[in-house]
Amino acid sequence: MKINHKHMLLAGAMALSATAVAQNSLTGYFLPDYTYRYKMNPAYGNSKNFVSMPGLGDFGVGLQGDLDVRDLLYNVNGRTTTFLNPNVSADEVMANINDDNRLGVRADIQVMAAGFEAFGGYNTVTLDVPVSALVKVPGSLFRMLKEGFSNSTYDIGRVSADVLAHTDLSFNHSRDLTDEIRIGATLKLIAGVGRAKVDMRNADLMLGEDAWRIITDGEINLSLNGASFETDVNEDTGRRYISGVNTDGSGISGFGLGVDLGAVYSPKFIDGLSVSAAVTDLGFISWNNNLVGSTNGRNEFTSDKYTFNVDGDAPNSFKNEWEVMKNDLESLYQLTDNGDTGSITTGLGATVNIGGEYTLPMYKALSFGLLNSTRIQGEYTCTDFRLSANWAPCGIFDAAVSLGAGTWGVNMGWLLNLHMTGLNLFAGMDTLPTKMSKQFVPLGSRYAANFGVNFLF
Repeated sequence: MKINHKHMLLAGAMALSATAVAQNSLTGYFLPDYTYRYKMNPAYGNSKNFVSMPGLGDFGVGLQGDLDVRDLLYNVNGRTTTFLNPNVSADEVMANINDDNRLGVRADIQVMAAGFEAFGGYNTVTLDVPVSALVKVPGSLFRMLKEGFSNSTYDIGRVSADVLAHTDLSFNHSRDLTDEIRIGATLKLIAGVGRAKVDMRNADLMLGEDAWRIITDGEINLSLNGASFETDVNEDTGRRYISGVNTDGSGISGFGLGVDLGAVYSPKFIDGLSVSAAVTDLGFISWNNNLVGSTNGRNEFTSDKYTFNVDGDAPNSFKNEWEVMKNDLESLYQLTDNGDTGSITTGLGATVNIGGEYTLPMYKALSFGLLNSTRIQGEYTCTDFRLSANWAPCGIFDAAVSLGAGTWGVNMGWLLNLHMTGLNLFAGMDTLPTKMSKQFVPLGSRYAANFGVNFLF
């Protein structure tokens, strides 16, 4: 399959803002019978053994970002259309778009999991397929796509993307170190599926009536088994440039290791208090190959392939030429295929979770917790502070509600957890949708929901 840059820039942003993400519920961090607490802190164990429903043990949907779906989709005459529709004004579109926009999708697709007591503690074996896709695009790119070339200069640099997919086989063990301290660790054997990193640092377009001048500086790194760059030749410069990616191929592209480390401290001198800390996804993947496409420094060229006429009725008017040119955006950066530079090692992007919980002495069924979860991943780093109330009125049911604030604004969450002999069902949301379409698609860029089916014994 061939993917060109126009699809990656335009469809990529649209897809990310409407794509689902599976993740663990931060609202459930302090619930003692939430089965998958060990993924957020490996020191947590479960009171019962369990086997997950294949593919549905821990399933979630959600998205993160500061560019809402409703900023890209509009209702015109009763029909849903994109922001490119001429009946939607540029001023209306740009009023809702930031100078820089981040869109993120993270999925942890669980294939199978099992937990059991043995070896002096609690153990879990989990097979996951984590997938993440993070994109950063400038508002000026949306302005250019919306307006065509109505201005003489556009700065559409600062485009970046980081996509990662791998398979993890994890082995977790937790145990009481003392009466007050519990520790845990998870070892992850990783098989890399694919990885792409895009960094378009600079793209300045200076347009005239007879020619256009462009200065670019950027690079693409791709590690994917069987992939290759598609190339074409610029008619004006004679330069061969990357016009797309051929993704015909599949299989394992690399191998790596990862660890999660965690601890919980419950001091006896303060009844009901516990503090916890964990770091997850400390690790690396060594990729077999790294395809590089680059401008090899600042690249400047001038082209008269597209000429513009201020007369709106002329064959080469701005409107008509833009309709032709926007289908040829893959020639914009003029990236050179530098070939396969050999193996490369990349990190996973770690998450740090720090929490404190206090159980009421006069009513031990109720506790309050404060959690900070920070994802460390360069320019895509984000954090969430979450205050939760956790209620466990009986031995088969517990629930939590939470209020969160952080990189993506203020949000509310909830989790209901049924755990009886033989069956565990849970459902909840870390972020409630502010507005939904008629098809029940969230129109914001912050949404997260979880549910799971597991068998307890």
